[in-house]
Amino acid sequence: MTKRALVSVSNKTGLIPFVKGLAEAGVEILSTGGGTKQALEEAGIAVVNVSDVTGFPEILDGRVKTLHPNIHGGLLAMRTNDEHIKQIEKLGIEPIDYVVVNLYPFAETIANPEASFADAIENIDIGGPSMLRSAAKNHADVTVVVDPADYDAVLASLNASKEEQLALRQKLAAKVFRHTAAYDAMIGSYLTDAVGEENPESLTVTYTHKQTLRYGENPHQKAAFYESRTSSPSSIAQAKQLHGKELSYNNINDANAALEIVKEFSEPAAVAVKHMNPCGVGTGATVGEAYTRAYEADPKSIFGGIVALNREVDRETAEKMAAIFLEVILAPSFSEEAKAILQQKKNIRLLEVAVTKGELEKKLASVHGGLLIQEEDHLGFDDGDIRIPTKREPTEEEWTALKLGWKVVKHVKSNAIVLTNGEMTVGIGAGQMNRVGAAAIAIEQAGERAQGAALASDAFFPYGDTVEAAAKAGITAIIQPGGSVRDNESIEKADEYGIAMVFTGVRHFKH
Repeated sequence: MTKRALVSVSNKTGLIPFVKGLAEAGVEILSTGGGTKQALEEAGIAVVNVSDVTGFPEILDGRVKTLHPNIHGGLLAMRTNDEHIKQIEKLGIEPIDYVVVNLYPFAETIANPEASFADAIENIDIGGPSMLRSAAKNHADVTVVVDPADYDAVLASLNASKEEQLALRQKLAAKVFRHTAAYDAMIGSYLTDAVGEENPESLTVTYTHKQTLRYGENPHQKAAFYESRTSSPSSIAQAKQLHGKELSYNNINDANAALEIVKEFSEPAAVAVKHMNPCGVGTGATVGEAYTRAYEADPKSIFGGIVALNREVDRETAEKMAAIFLEVILAPSFSEEAKAILQQKKNIRLLEVAVTKGELEKKLASVHGGLLIQEEDHLGFDDGDIRIPTKREPTEEEWTALKLGWKVVKHVKSNAIVLTNGEMTVGIGAGQMNRVGAAAIAIEQAGERAQGAALASDAFFPYGDTVEAAAKAGITAIIQPGGSVRDNESIEKADEYGIAMVFTGVRHFKH
């Protein structure tokens, strides 16, 4: 019996040589009356129109073409089931042995900001997923192909053993169900957002494999990197690697942290990160000046770190960065001179990535047996309920330092304290079990630079001890959310030492 293949694709990459290979092997080609059939015929391949198989024309502007017993009977009939074969022979249905289908470009459609809701709906494929699922269910007899990357393997299997052919069909069937699940997840997410449903009864997320990593946080942990199908251009997933070794699990995490911090700044800025926490942040008139300040903020910790900048890396800045060991540098661009300097270091990773604030994304965090989901912490200084509870108000210079500290402390693991002088961080205390402990670390790191510095705290002070420690170190201004039942204790301490304190009404816990 002549084998038959139904071919209907939106992605025509590699299609012609693949279908020619099937035809040369004696496989009859069926196709719908759209662009696929035309492309095949223009390539000199004989094609049978699906309408001739169904005995029914395409209707409803092409919405109904393949939803017919002559198609799905041919796909779902089990060749080893005598009753199935008798039924399709009686009804004049011929088996279909290959299905080569990929779906309407729903993801590409909704990624276009000019696409309307109606455009999105029209790009929901119905017949395609139905054929794919029918063929995949009956993979004992039917070969189903959804990805052009599998064309060569299918052609190679034409002369393989039955066992090898079945193993390939099983592998391709699993891929189909992953593909249709991801497709439906995108549609479900789009429609859920469209109707404003915040917490649906079930949540299905889909990501595409981007990279198998050498290992995870530690060498004994397997790991991989998956990319959101709607990832922002300003994301590590969309970064272009210009040079260096393959990114590791920890590189990706740290680079993402650095990128998110540097996005907070409109002026030239540089951020150095170690183990998901900033170790130095600097601003300046130029990106080179900003980097110098980020380096000077903590010359010890920046070694082996990740640096993010929000301006093009020029020759001068590249020379400064080349003087120490850095794992990753990411920036919007690198001048040719800068690339030439940095690429002399064999292993350094150079990432080119947009540094712009994009649309907010949901933050997902896995816990054993479940998933936490929340909005991004997108609030900045201007979003707070700013008030000054102390007798003294900040000076202009102190306001600058306080605002810088508030941008940075939001990205430091709680409990978090950040000391700044208006141009750079001078001390950072991260991830401590009590707030005064975080302050002690930041103050110790700052040393003499604590004199006249500003202090930012991610959450309120439960006692006046942090203000006391700040005052003794010479800190003159504090920014914190406020809201403790013992706020008065902190306010009184600040007034006692002449410290200006600002309440924002916004907490920035980061766990």
